[in-house]
Amino acid sequence: MARQTMRFSHFLEYFPEVELPINIGEETHHIFSQRNDPFPPLVIEKFIQPLEADLEGADSEAEFVEYVPCFKIPKTDAFHAIVYWRAGLMNYRYMLVTFEPDGTFIAKKAIAGTFTDGAVLTQSVATIEDDWMIYVVTGFGSADDEAYDATNSKAIDLELLPDGSIINAI
Repeated sequence: MARQTMRFSHFLEYFPEVELPINIGEETHHIFSQRNDPFPPLVIEKFIQPLEADLEGADSEAEFVEYVPCFKIPKTDAFHAIVYWRAGLMNYRYMLVTFEPDGTFIAKKAIAGTFTDGAVLTQSVATIEDDWMIYVVTGFGSADDEAYDATNSKAIDLELLPDGSIINAI
């Protein structure tokens, strides 16, 4: 049986453009999983798993990971910027990834999500503005504690540059 091929342009079709600004929170992936077609295994194998290779523990939990295509950032003529949701074992992250027009990888950054190491629970939310500024607020707390302490929060400003790189804004 001949192996199917999947072009980068087909991969991008899983990510509808959204209107900015957009907020990304703990439950945002539910909206996108209802609206967007799921990734077939070939797409995950060819386009997503190579992006995941550098994540700690990615190989050991690969069979337990789910991916949801979320959206494409509009008006990125010199590059493509997509966001997908990655659900692993106690590790849920929204990944922003940029590519050259031909599909060559540029940059990747986790911009929101929830994860724990068993002792500390980390939760992040993000807003992507129409000027490509990305505002991330991250809260930390005890995995056993039900009360959230806002004093343990920190804010990070990221910027998506015209060349597709993702930097910490000053």
